[in-house]
Amino acid sequence: MRARLIPIDGGPPAELTKDLTLVGRDEACDLRIDHKSVSKRHCVLVKTDGLILVRDLGSTNGTRVNGQRVRRASLLPNDHLAVANFKYLVKFGEGAFDEAAEGSVVLAAPSADDSAIHEENAEKQLPATSRVNELPDVYDDAAE
Repeated sequence: MRARLIPIDGGPPAELTKDLTLVGRDEACDLRIDHKSVSKRHCVLVKTDGLILVRDLGSTNGTRVNGQRVRRASLLPNDHLAVANFKYLVKFGEGAFDEAAEGSVVLAAPSADDSAIHEENAEKQLPATSRVNELPDVYDDAAE
């Protein structure tokens, strides 16, 4: 599955070429964001069939999906992902975007099916895992 993170504030898109992508400031990260607001190992993105899973790795400034701070979540086409203060539009699938010229990206218009898929998957829970540190999957913004 082809997947990209398109920076909302401009800049080149980040292609997710691996099934597991480590995002952070550290030089060993697959997707390196060299800014002090991004943790050394900020989050991990895992490509699966039809969606991308994101898991925050205890970052200081958090990971957000569609504006909601999360510990772990699923990403669907046209979702917004924020790594600290860096915001991206999530695109994946062969027909999700079209490259008009090198360095520029023309985004496909969202279809009515995208919102139906998002609502359907919103009901699904990620598989339970054993956790040493019980943290919520979604953080309450009022508690920050």
